[in-house]
Amino acid sequence: MTEFDDGKERGALRTIGEVSQALGIKPHVLRYWEQQFPMLQPLKRSGGRRYYRAGDIALVERIDRLVNREGYTLKGALAALKGTEASPKPESPPQNARTSDLPADVLPRLKAIREKLASALSV
Repeated sequence: MTEFDDGKERGALRTIGEVSQALGIKPHVLRYWEQQFPMLQPLKRSGGRRYYRAGDIALVERIDRLVNREGYTLKGALAALKGTEASPKPESPPQNARTSDLPADVLPRLKAIREKLASALSV
């Protein structure tokens, strides 16, 4: 989960502006996602002011990963999220995983891909 550098405790409520700035997602996109993903329901206080809990922020990060990094459509991301709630998939290894944690054949394949990319870029 994203770390906030605002002096608040880790589980503190965050405004839509704080979440937007920390995750690099515009506030209007966050509001739109609330309409498209019924499970995303930040607290709303007087005047409609939104407060995101830690769980809401984690869900926004998952939606962002599916839509903006993995190429899902909103409908596909919704289906994927519903699917993960029913039957959790194993998480991908953390980005700081050691090479010893990877299957034996992955590293040689990645090195071959890197060499092909390097030669393609040097042309």
